[in-house]
Amino acid sequence: MSVSAEENVDRFKLMAEESEAEAWVIPAEWDAVTHQLLAGAFAVHTALGPGLPERLYEDALARELVLRGLKVDRQREVRLTYKGLALPPMRLDLVVNDLVIVELKAVESVPDIYLATLVSYLNASGIPLGLLLNFNTRRLKDGIYGRIHKNANV
Repeated sequence: MSVSAEENVDRFKLMAEESEAEAWVIPAEWDAVTHQLLAGAFAVHTALGPGLPERLYEDALARELVLRGLKVDRQREVRLTYKGLALPPMRLDLVVNDLVIVELKAVESVPDIYLATLVSYLNASGIPLGLLLNFNTRRLKDGIYGRIHKNANV
């Protein structure tokens, strides 16, 4: 199952509204990257199905995205400081084209804390888009959650 460019734009407009940002059309470059990213995620889910450990989905999705010509950083570290104290690093599952943070899950349900964590990653990194993909669903489209960082460094 693939997602059309129009559905992709509509999805991110909705995510912008959910993130309390103004609804806007994402730039064409962002649309192209997210379209390939989601198509890759659907391909992995179709091939592997639900029920595997997250690490396997990470390996497969990273490979799929590279084959699609995207730049993928795995386990990128992001650090925060608090009053001059460098806090331990956070690790982002995947960063695609320095544009999208992809947080992978393989869980029964997605609690709000996972989405809050994704928003924290966006804030800490300055990356504009975030996707949480829960591969433990019969239909992957039911496991896609997105957020937009309205003040990203773009």
